[in-house]
Amino acid sequence: MTFYNSLRLIVARWTRFEYLPASVANLPVVGFWLWYALRARHLFFFSNVNPSIPLGGAFGESKSAILRLLPPEIVPGWILVGPDQPAGDILQQLKEAGIEFPLIAKPDIGERGFLVRKINTPEELTAHLGRYAIPFILQEFLTLPNEGAVLFHRFPGTDGRFDITSVCLKEFMRVRGDGTSSVRELMEKDIRYLFHIERFEVSHPGVLTLIPAPGEDILLEPVGNHARGTKFISGNHLADNLMKQAFESHCRQIDGVFYGRFDLKYDSEESLRRGQFKVMELNGITSDPAHIYDPEHGGFRAYRDFWRHWTIIFRLHRALKREGVSPTPLSEVWKFGISYRQHLKVINKTTA
Repeated sequence: MTFYNSLRLIVARWTRFEYLPASVANLPVVGFWLWYALRARHLFFFSNVNPSIPLGGAFGESKSAILRLLPPEIVPGWILVGPDQPAGDILQQLKEAGIEFPLIAKPDIGERGFLVRKINTPEELTAHLGRYAIPFILQEFLTLPNEGAVLFHRFPGTDGRFDITSVCLKEFMRVRGDGTSSVRELMEKDIRYLFHIERFEVSHPGVLTLIPAPGEDILLEPVGNHARGTKFISGNHLADNLMKQAFESHCRQIDGVFYGRFDLKYDSEESLRRGQFKVMELNGITSDPAHIYDPEHGGFRAYRDFWRHWTIIFRLHRALKREGVSPTPLSEVWKFGISYRQHLKVINKTTA
């Protein structure tokens, strides 16, 4: 990479909120957490907010267990496979579930798109699963054209207040050819894509040398994750009464989940407002209000929104505590943390 491009990355990394290192960007958020933990007199006060998910979904939760909580009409086909499971058994499970290639493979316990892959053939699936000694979810690859994230919360009780506080629309990483520039050169024009050239040099070096025809559109990343180049755009204007009523009908069917974010696919903005979508996964208590990573949103408004959401979490904690749902004891948090750390060691060992 040239010195000029390296300098562009450094400047963007430290001047734009969405590119700040997580260890820096999350410092104020840790302060919000500790403030409310002090008020609640429990470091993991939020662990009672989603009683059906261990620690409320703070870390280490099973994605398959969460998928089982969701209304079947919004969940695509999926199966759970274990490490060292014979390839023939896996293919038979896929056949019985009606899941065809391509499909999405993701760790049952994972985060931020780590090890999530689009798998195109049985051979590719066998090779991918053979690298990692952990359970994987194999999920139907949804062909719906749009992807987004919707953060909701509801207070306990049949008439408890429901609200949608974040709608994020996703723009996938793609380039359009001009007939003379290579994919690498097209990526270098966009600072967002420039961050990922080194990754492509390892995983897809042949793609970088392609020269797309004029107007030819090439999708570079099929997984809609910010850490993998997807642009997040605020769609909060869509959260009107129609959308809230449609989502509320789904969310009230999810027992023991009062705060969460759907990562979903949908056909159009109108269908999303009407609650017509498919859920790839539901994230718990540490779900970011993903619209804050819109390049136009800015750091000040991002931290304002973080504060608002931690306030909501604290109020949910108090409401559920009044209902008799207590936070997880620290001794249980410690045991769960050790188990999760062992899981990470297995992953790190197999990816080394």
